[in-house]
Amino acid sequence: MSKTKPPTSTTTAEQAVPESYEAGLHELESLVAHMESGQLPLAQLLQTYQRGAFLLNHCREQLQAVEAQIKVLEAGNLKQWGGNE
Repeated sequence: MSKTKPPTSTTTAEQAVPESYEAGLHELESLVAHMESGQLPLAQLLQTYQRGAFLLNHCREQLQAVEAQIKVLEAGNLKQWGGNE
């Protein structure tokens, strides 16, 4: 007989990826506010935390990818913002 895992938590591979960086950031901000309200039962708090950790990692990866693209476009020399050239 094969053992099946009960659906008590969602693994990272099963997390829904947000449509955009902005959508992920908005959802993350909403989750944090909900967690800080203190109104979540413990089990739901854990699931919310897991989703938040996934979203945080996803947003960080997107930012790092954009930073890498900028470095390539600028030939490794990032320019200062604000006209301090």
